[in-house]
Amino acid sequence: MIGTDIYFDLAKRNVRLHFLRSVLAAIGIVIGVFAITTMGILGSALQVSVTSGFGDEGGKIAVSPASGGGGFFGGSEETLSIPEVRKIERASMGNPVVPFRSTFSKIRAAGEDGYASVYGLEPDDMPLVVEVEKGVMIHGGDRALVSSDIAEEHDLTIGSRITIGDGEHAKKVRVAGILKNSGFGTGISTYSSIIITDRLYQELNGKESGYDRALVIVENLDEVEKVRESLDRSLNGRKETVEISDPKALVEMISGVLGAVSMAVTGIAGISLLVAAVSIFNVMMMSVTERTREIGILRSIGVRSREIIRMFLYEAGILGAIGAVIGGILSLIVGGILVAVMLEDVSYLFAPSVLMNVVVGIGVGIGICVLSGVYPAWKASRLSPITALAAE
Repeated sequence: MIGTDIYFDLAKRNVRLHFLRSVLAAIGIVIGVFAITTMGILGSALQVSVTSGFGDEGGKIAVSPASGGGGFFGGSEETLSIPEVRKIERASMGNPVVPFRSTFSKIRAAGEDGYASVYGLEPDDMPLVVEVEKGVMIHGGDRALVSSDIAEEHDLTIGSRITIGDGEHAKKVRVAGILKNSGFGTGISTYSSIIITDRLYQELNGKESGYDRALVIVENLDEVEKVRESLDRSLNGRKETVEISDPKALVEMISGVLGAVSMAVTGIAGISLLVAAVSIFNVMMMSVTERTREIGILRSIGVRSREIIRMFLYEAGILGAIGAVIGGILSLIVGGILVAVMLEDVSYLFAPSVLMNVVVGIGVGIGICVLSGVYPAWKASRLSPITALAAE
């Protein structure tokens, strides 16, 4: 066992005897592990936040006009016609379909101007795509559901009044509910948004013959792909007339991009770890040179080459473990602060995939140090006892 291994004790003794040199070597490992682990934590936390940002939206498929931005973002001058919406309903395999209209509009509340995405839905469809955190759903009248960030920014509560639109098309509505934040996966964002009835929407924006987008709410997640294929066959059989998007595909695409960026940044940060490895190599080579006579004595009393190798690898491992653990702890602290500031939710830090970066970072740091000590250890083991004892 290492704890009772005399060669491990000799390695610890040498680290203590050359304390300042050991500290300087360990600092390089601290910086290297800190850099790669912190970058890994940020990248993984961002991926987790994107994935969780879609919440439970895996069963919602968005259908939008092919010539528009489509998918989950952006608007379009093209619309889904009423016949197209009916085709979507027939191809949805019995799942609910929620068509809606949307625009970007000026708003005014508590004497302050702002802008928000305004959505028009049928009252019966609202519970299918959004949840109310405070207040109640709307069923008609000049009432609205507002996102929590707008409510906070304009100090709105249930019953507050807010003006939607500008000029002669402006209309005052009363806040009936505050939306629960569910990210942006549904095609209806709950950030900087206001939801009103379709009737009120058309009063504000004029009568419209079509819808900007439609959501198919697939109740059985196992059937999402089947429903998507059914929609594609029905609507894009002869030519592509609509774009069909689902959160899973978008999450995979975004995660892939974020993963690639994270790996690239971590790779750049890894250069500092390679510099630290060179430092460890130099320290170990100096240790071999300084302890030549000690090695000669050990060899002359019967210590085998593999024990000499083990002793020096222990020393490299001790330096690596100290530096890597400190670097890992620092990255967890600093990474946690950065995650809290950037993503405003420190809980992402404790996701298994995020914490794994700390474990991997520490392991890589120790591994690189041990590898850096292989050649010096091998060189020490090859010294002739007679030559070593004769060394000054």
